[in-house]
Amino acid sequence: MTYHLVHQMEREGFSIQKIAEHLDMNWRTAKRLLQLSEQHYLIDLEQIQGRKRSLDSYEEFVKDKLVVYPGTPAAQMHDWLKEHHQEFPEISQKTVFNFVQAVRAKYNIPKTQQIRDYASVPELPYGLQAQVDFGFYNMQTTLGKTKKVQFFTFVLSRSRYKFIHFSDSPFTTTMVINAHELAFAAVCGCPSEIVYDQDRLFMVAENFGDLILTAGFRSYVAQSSFVTYFCRKADPESKGKVENVVKYVKQNFLYKRSFKDLDTLNMEAKAWLLRTANALEHGTTKKIPTAEFQIEKEFLHSWCPVILEPEAYAVYAVHKDNKISYKSNIYSLPLGTYKGKGTKILLKVTLEQLIIMNQKEEELCRHEICRLKGQKILSRDHGRDKETAITEMMNEFSDLMENKLQALNWVMQIKDHKPRYIRDQLQLLTATVIKLEPHLASQALNYACQHHIISATDFKAITEALKREQVKAELPPPIIIQLNPLNGESRKISDIIPDQSDLLTYDTYFSG
Repeated sequence: MTYHLVHQMEREGFSIQKIAEHLDMNWRTAKRLLQLSEQHYLIDLEQIQGRKRSLDSYEEFVKDKLVVYPGTPAAQMHDWLKEHHQEFPEISQKTVFNFVQAVRAKYNIPKTQQIRDYASVPELPYGLQAQVDFGFYNMQTTLGKTKKVQFFTFVLSRSRYKFIHFSDSPFTTTMVINAHELAFAAVCGCPSEIVYDQDRLFMVAENFGDLILTAGFRSYVAQSSFVTYFCRKADPESKGKVENVVKYVKQNFLYKRSFKDLDTLNMEAKAWLLRTANALEHGTTKKIPTAEFQIEKEFLHSWCPVILEPEAYAVYAVHKDNKISYKSNIYSLPLGTYKGKGTKILLKVTLEQLIIMNQKEEELCRHEICRLKGQKILSRDHGRDKETAITEMMNEFSDLMENKLQALNWVMQIKDHKPRYIRDQLQLLTATVIKLEPHLASQALNYACQHHIISATDFKAITEALKREQVKAELPPPIIIQLNPLNGESRKISDIIPDQSDLLTYDTYFSG
């Protein structure tokens, strides 16, 4: 059919490129088909396509092994080939995988797998169960960078009513407990049972069925009205409802969404739940979760907020050279953290980071946790007093201006608007003003303040415009020369008869 379609379109006047685009093929393929007669095309079809594989000599060995052990993975077959054939060439695992797959297809030896039998389960009673799980996603920020976010998902098993909560740092047990409280507040109650994975935030060990929960989560469950049910390891099917919610959040809500900040993301998630996730008909139940939730919330246990004890942070002493020691490693602190003997900081440890805070629980800095011993983890920014340097640069700029107070207030606005780039902004401002006359700099500053312009690059553009206007103003007036060819002398000039030479003179010259 393809062969005849190509020739038919060629007879109708289509170009090779148009034929290839219409039939979704390479233009070279279309050209080759046009050059073949129908007889030669049929001969090509009958010929055996393909080429000799480099591992064809090992085909019998692989086939015999697969017949006896049909479940053998390609990686194991690769090892057997090297073990039983000393001359086996150095070859990639992907090549072996493709060869094993080809042998399976040729001799019809499927890979045997243990098939798990599934059975439909009846819908659970209202208010009986909820399921909880976590997900993570790499989002693009508004600045074009990548930000990894994590989210807590909660779904009522009967109504499929959903709740999600995002975090821009790894969840801790305290954060998970807080997420539970937010979920219970959202559904105005508490189910009888919640299903979980065996997550490190909830469990320490399975202990042959005698589950050992983390201290914080065990204390929280003891104060709550729900019981916990933990799935077996590597068994996501046991909580398929919430697994589908995690996939739904990634594919519907987070796909192509930009990360601005955490509060904005949680507000957007709340709006998405209202208009889409809980408002549209569920694919399985064919019911709207919001409508079903109106029934289910009457069957939920009453919920009373659990009073959470404030998270206790480890206290560490600060060395006089503004460093701390943690698990046989040294981590630097910002210059000036050490205030004398007895200076302490609070340390919050996550899975990957150390978050260092002052006594008011205000973050000072962060470090990636080093798994080695005896290392010094130093930050280049901690070696200088950035705030003092910025203040000095702001004062230097204001000293260059005629109205120092106005200049200082203006650069303070720039600092608030672009805190990460204030050093670059001040450097550009200072370099611009040094080259200007004082009155031009003052004019530019007045214009920027009047029009609420808080950018060094815009300030520089203003100064360039003012300089161009000044240059124009300083140029002397142009000299205008009036030309009037129709004056009184033109008539006299027109009457003049020019001298003429005799042609005989030229004949004399040429005849020589």
